[in-house]
Amino acid sequence: MIRVYLIIALYVLIPVLIIELFKRFNWMKKIGTVVAAYAIGILFALTGFVHFEAGTDAALAFSKLQSTIMSVTVPLAIPLMLFNCDFRLWTKALPKTIWSLVGGITAVLIAVVSGYFIFRTPEISEFNKVAAMMTGIYTGGTMNFNALGASLGVDKTLMAIVLAFEMVLTTPYIFFIIGGGYKVFRKILPYNDVTRRGRTDEDVSSKDVENYRGMFVKENVGGMFIGLGLSILFLAVGAGLALLITGTLNELVVILTITTLSIIASFFKKVRELPKTFELGMFFILIFSVIVASLFDIHSVNGGSLMIGLFVAWVMIIAAGLHLLFCRIAHVSGDLFCVCQIALLCSPPFVPPVVGAMQNKKVLISGIVIGLVGYAIGTYLGVLIAFVLP
Repeated sequence: MIRVYLIIALYVLIPVLIIELFKRFNWMKKIGTVVAAYAIGILFALTGFVHFEAGTDAALAFSKLQSTIMSVTVPLAIPLMLFNCDFRLWTKALPKTIWSLVGGITAVLIAVVSGYFIFRTPEISEFNKVAAMMTGIYTGGTMNFNALGASLGVDKTLMAIVLAFEMVLTTPYIFFIIGGGYKVFRKILPYNDVTRRGRTDEDVSSKDVENYRGMFVKENVGGMFIGLGLSILFLAVGAGLALLITGTLNELVVILTITTLSIIASFFKKVRELPKTFELGMFFILIFSVIVASLFDIHSVNGGSLMIGLFVAWVMIIAAGLHLLFCRIAHVSGDLFCVCQIALLCSPPFVPPVVGAMQNKKVLISGIVIGLVGYAIGTYLGVLIAFVLP
C-alpha cells in the first residue's frame, strides 16, 4: 500500500514539477505542459511502475483511488478554465477568423464521420464514443476529450489508447509548424493578415494564456479559492440535476451542466477577473493527464486498437487538408490558418508558442478566441456525434 500512496503523491507532484519547469525553461514552453504530462504518464505505463498484479488488494485500492481522482479533476477544471474567457470578444471577431473557425470545425466533423464508417470495427464496441472524443479533442483540445470520456463513460484503457495515438500523431505536426512549417502554409495561403478594429492583437501576450508565475502570492490565492469554490458549487448543481433527472450521478448531465454554468458565469466581469483560475484548472488537467496516460497498456494494442490509430491519423490528415482548402477559398492567411489549427487541435495554451515562432502577434487574439470557442462547443459537438453515429 505504501507504493500506492507513493504513486498517488507522484500524480500530484509531477504536475507541480512540470509547472515549475514551464516557468523556468523555454524548452518546456515549446513542448507544452499537457504533452509533457502525457509523455511522463506513458513512460510510467511502459516501465510497469504503476501496474499491480490483478486481483490484489493493492490493485483494487489503486484503481479506486485513480477513478476517484479522475472523476473529480475534470469537473473542477472545466469551470476554472472557462471563467477567464471573454466570449464577447468573439462577437467582434473578423469575418476571416469566423470563416477559419467554422471551416476548421466543419473539416473535423467531415473527417470524423467519414473515418468512423471507414475504420469502425466490431472489436471496439464503443467506436462511436471514440469518434465523439476525437471530435472533442480536435475542436478544443484535451479538456474536451477528458470531459467527453468522463461524461460518456468511456473505458479508461480505451481512452489511454486513443490518447497515445493522438499524441504520437499530433505532436510531430505541432513541432513541424513551430519549427518552420508555417512558412509552407504562408506559400499556400499567401494572404495578408487583417486585424479587427478596437483592441489589437498586440494588446495580448502569452502571459494571458498560461502563466503560472504568482499563482500562490497573497493577492491571487483568495481569488483562486473563490474560483475553486464556484467550481465545486457548479459540480454540486450538476450532480443534483443528474440525480433529479436520471436518478443517478449521470456524468453526461454533470459535465454539460457545469460547462453551461461556467460559460454563463464568464459573462460577469468579477468572475472573469478572478486571478489564475485558468492555471489552477490546468493543474487539475495535468493531474488527470498523467493518470490517464499511465493507464496505457502496450499489450492492449491489437487489431482493434490499430484501427483506432488509423482512424486518428485519418481524422488529423483529412481535417487539416479540408481546413486548408476552405481557408484557400476564403483567402485566409497562412498564419491565421496555423493558429486556428493549433487552437482547435491542441487548445489555446499552444497558440502563443506558434505566434512567437511566426513572429506575428496580429493573429494571437484570433487564435486564442478560436481555441476558447472550441473549448465551449467541443463537448456539445462530441455528445452530438456520440448519439448520432450508430
